[in-house]
Amino acid sequence: MQSKTTQEAIIVLKESIKELESSKASVLVGIQKLLRVSKMINDESCIIWCEIQMGNTKYIKPLENYIEILVATNKSKTKINIKKLTEVREELKKLQVDIDEHCSLEELNVKANKSGGGYINIGFIEERYNDLVRTKKGNDGTFYKNNLNNHLNYVRKTAHEKASLLYNTLAFSDAPQSAFDILKIAIDDKLLDINPELAEKLMQAFKSVSTDNPEEWSHALTSCRRLIENLAAELSPATDELYNGRSLGRNQYINRVWAFMDKSISSESNRDLAKTHVDFVGSYLQRLHKLTNKGVHAQLSRAEAIKAVFHIYLICASILEYHDEPQKGVSEKMNIHTASLDELEAVLDINRNMAKEIVKMRVAKGRLSLDDISTIKGVGAKTISKFQDTVSFD
Repeated sequence: MQSKTTQEAIIVLKESIKELESSKASVLVGIQKLLRVSKMINDESCIIWCEIQMGNTKYIKPLENYIEILVATNKSKTKINIKKLTEVREELKKLQVDIDEHCSLEELNVKANKSGGGYINIGFIEERYNDLVRTKKGNDGTFYKNNLNNHLNYVRKTAHEKASLLYNTLAFSDAPQSAFDILKIAIDDKLLDINPELAEKLMQAFKSVSTDNPEEWSHALTSCRRLIENLAAELSPATDELYNGRSLGRNQYINRVWAFMDKSISSESNRDLAKTHVDFVGSYLQRLHKLTNKGVHAQLSRAEAIKAVFHIYLICASILEYHDEPQKGVSEKMNIHTASLDELEAVLDINRNMAKEIVKMRVAKGRLSLDDISTIKGVGAKTISKFQDTVSFD
C-alpha cells in the first residue's frame, strides 16, 4: 500500500505533467510542482536541476564560470585553463552538481546562449518570450524570440521526462513486486512448515539474485539445482524402478519430481501443465549449470538467474499443495543460526509466525544478535529472557 506522501506526490506529478504537456501552460509552474515532489521524496538530483532552472544563485555562478572556462579550454588547452577547469568541477562536485546530469552537452548549449536567457530564472525567460510574441517583435535588443523559444522547449521537454519518470516509478514500480511478494511469502511459509532447511536455501537464492554480484547469481543457480534435488528426495526417494519409462535413480531428481506430480495431481490438465513445467525447468537448470561450471560468469546474465529462482518458486507453488506436512523432532539445545523452525517454536515456546520471522531475518541479515530479535513484532521481555537462557548466537 502506498504511503500518504507517495499518494500526494503522484497527484502533484500529474499536475506537473499536465502543465508541461500544454504549450499554452506555464513551464515555471510545471517545474515548481516537480521541485515540490522532488523535495517530498528526497530526489536530490532532480531538486538541483529544478533549482538551476529557477535561477538559484548557489548553482548559477559556478555554472556560468564552468561554461566560460570550458569554452576557453576547448580553444586552448593550456595548463592554466585545465587547472581552472579542474577547480570549477571540484566546486560543482561539492555542490552535488553532476556533470553528466546537470551539465549535459544539450543543457550547456542552451544555457550558454545569452540571447536565449542563459541561466536566468525560467519564469523570467517565459515572460520575455510572451512579451515578444505579444508585441510581434523578433527581439528586444538583448533576448531573441527564437532563442528564448528553443530554451523553453528544451526545459519543458526535460522537465516532462523527469516528471514522467518519477510518476512511473512512484505509481507503478510496486505492482510487479507486490504480485510476486504475494506468491513468495506464501511459498516461503509453506516450505518453512514442510522443510525449513529447503525454505532457507530458497530464500538465500532469492537474496543472491537481488545483488549486483555475478558470483552471487552463479551461487543462486547452484542453490536452485540442489534445492530441486533435495525436494525430490523429500517427495520421492530414489529407486531402481522405472516409472512410465523414466529412471528414478539418485541423479534423476527431475524425473522423481515429475513422477510425484504425476501421481499426486488428479486433474489431467493441471498434471500435464505441472509436469511440462518441471521438464522445462530441469533442462533450463542443466544448461545454466553447465555454463557456470565453465566459470564463464560474464555470459550469465542476472535475468537468467532471476528467471531460474522464479521458476523454482512456481514449481514449489504447484508441488506444495499436494504435499502432506511431516512431523519433525526438536532439540533441547540450539544455535540461532542453525536451528530449525520447529526447534525455534518448541524450545522458545513462541508461535509459528514468530519463528518464521526469525528464519526470514537470519536469511536477510546473515548473522543475528539479541538486539535483532528484539525488533521482531511480538517479542517481549519474557521471550528475550528465554533467548538468553536457551539460545547461542555464536
